[in-house]
Amino acid sequence: MTEHAWEDDMRELEAAEDFFEFFGVEYDPHVVRVNRLHILQRFHDSLALADMPEDSQRRFAIHAGLLAAAHQTFVDSTPSREKIFRVFQTPPNQPAFVPLAALGNRS
Repeated sequence: MTEHAWEDDMRELEAAEDFFEFFGVEYDPHVVRVNRLHILQRFHDSLALADMPEDSQRRFAIHAGLLAAAHQTFVDSTPSREKIFRVFQTPPNQPAFVPLAALGNRS
C-alpha cells in the first residue's frame, strides 16, 4: 500500500458503517442507524480541527480515534443536545429557517 492509499480508499466510502469497518472501530448498529448523519458530521468537524502528522499510520490512527469519539458522543448524548446541525441551533420559539440558496453552501 502506498503512503496515501488508505486516504484514497477512504474517499470511496459511502455509508457510516463503511467508515467504521474501514477504520476498524467498533460501533453500536442502533446508535449509528439513529444518528448516522450526526456522527459523520461530528467526525468531519473533528478532522477539520485536528493537527495531522505527516506519518500516514499516525493519521490513520487519529482518524479512527476521532470516529470512535464521534460515535461515543451519541452513545452518551442526543443530537438535540449536541446541536451539530443548524436546525438544532435555532433559539426556542423561533421557527427554523434555512434559505434554499444556503443548501448548496458548505459552512
